Amino acid sequence: MRTAFFNKLKIPAKKWLLIDANNVILGRLSSKIACILQGKNKHFYTPNCDTGDFVIVINAQKVCLTGRKSQNKIYWRHTGYPGGIKKTTFLEMQSKFPERILYYAVKRMLPKNKLSSAMLKKLKIYSSNNHPHAAQLPETYSI
Repeated sequence: MRTAFFNKLKIPAKKWLLIDANNVILGRLSSKIACILQGKNKHFYTPNCDTGDFVIVINAQKVCLTGRKSQNKIYWRHTGYPGGIKKTTFLEMQSKFPERILYYAVKRMLPKNKLSSAMLKKLKIYSSNNHPHAAQLPETYSI
């Protein structure tokens, strides 16, 4: 039996999935989202084509970590100037920018190629329970 490869014209319509991140472990959630964005959960997965679905994540502020990672986890960034390294703890990030925690986790799990930016555009993260994508009729996806 031959392997079937799909291109943009043969891919069926993309679905919208709604995921509630309330009391879900960050790593398990982000790895599942990365698989959905790549399309690995479908039978027609093609590595050189974006076959994934759209993902809406609500309650991103209530995501949790195991162990003492909530006190020890540090996010690093660099301003581009000499000596311009900045660090932010998980608790600071959770209080100021709760969406970025999940965004960074999913971004770092996606493949490092030209398709990753297109995959990330299909990820919509909201810190509260409300989202403006009701018109797309998202299906609830449980983790």
